[in-house]
Amino acid sequence: MTSSAPLHGPLLRERFAALDDFLLKHQELWRPVPFTALRLPWEDQHPQLAAWLRGRTLAEADAIHNHPELLPAPAPYPQLAERSASLSDIGELPAAQVDRVPNGFTVDVPGRKWQQIEAFASRLGFLQAPRHWLDWCSGKGHLGRRLAHDGGALTCIELDPQLVASGLLLSQRLGIDAEHCEQDALAANAAQQLDARHTPVALHACGDLHVRLLQLASAAGCRQLAVAPCCYNRIDTPDYEPLSQTARASALKLSKADLRLPISETVTAGSRVRRQRDRSMARRLAFDLLQRELRGEDHYLPSPSLPTSWLDKPFAHYCRDLCELKQLPAPDDTRDWDKLEGAGWQRLAEVRNLELPRSLFRRPMELWLLLDRALFLEEQGYQVTLGSFCQAQLTPRNILLLAER
Repeated sequence: MTSSAPLHGPLLRERFAALDDFLLKHQELWRPVPFTALRLPWEDQHPQLAAWLRGRTLAEADAIHNHPELLPAPAPYPQLAERSASLSDIGELPAAQVDRVPNGFTVDVPGRKWQQIEAFASRLGFLQAPRHWLDWCSGKGHLGRRLAHDGGALTCIELDPQLVASGLLLSQRLGIDAEHCEQDALAANAAQQLDARHTPVALHACGDLHVRLLQLASAAGCRQLAVAPCCYNRIDTPDYEPLSQTARASALKLSKADLRLPISETVTAGSRVRRQRDRSMARRLAFDLLQRELRGEDHYLPSPSLPTSWLDKPFAHYCRDLCELKQLPAPDDTRDWDKLEGAGWQRLAEVRNLELPRSLFRRPMELWLLLDRALFLEEQGYQVTLGSFCQAQLTPRNILLLAER
């Protein structure tokens, strides 16, 4: 964690302007996706960097994946890494003393999730003590119960009726004054669930779900709220629609595909899951080489999400079945399948390494999106603070928006 301070006041606009300039200036580096392009447009401008990256192994790429700023690559990589690091620098929110809760509160909660809840709860330094918590997209309401354990009122909003029923039982068992409501957060009548006495909280509500909360809470006159956003690409529109006047005035336009970049960092997958993912991606990249040849067209052909059981098929069967699924000509029986599969693994190594310059823009884009939300809330009359609530190893989505009127 850095020693810098969280962002608030004029710093929000200053940082937004700097991030906006950085992302606009270097679009040619972060917009093209190495997985879908055999050659990237920027490789002609930076041939030494491209050749150096293409010469590295898959293991080397994976070793640096979560810290791309440390890679000793040729220019302009170090300069971009330094600028990315300074723009991504955001301080830790001050920790408040919170009471310990009985072990019963952790029932049904995975260890990592409970650590995130504890970290979130310890950073809610509101000037006025909340009276009625509202846990948005609450699941079973673990976060809400943690916050309301000392006698505060609690409302939990959740779409899944099974989670609503389970949450209600847990609240009753723990003696929490909680109302668990089955509610589609995106439905028109969701506004009826919020009023000015509520303090809404959301830990990792995806895309449109947390945006909807910011809009409804500010319209309802909620005095304070705390949101840790997630999955910015989970939106119903093809392109991102900025919330704040400042972001709407920007020349930067983001597609739904662009919004996947901030969440492309992986820190929690186990080794078995990673091996499975790598095998799936290597096969897809090998198939990509095959389909370009069979169609006589040198561009990427999207293929559907496949069951993991497809990875158990011999590689030749995998390709033939995928050709049939995509209605492509059947491959020749004389093909060297081992050679093609090897080319897929080689492509995977190149893709992972060529993604490293792009990954320098992961955190800057996430902060741009978070600052759009912060500036929107500021426009609605809130004082907003943006800072981290836990280490990135616990969750890469570790930034919390605190807003208070």
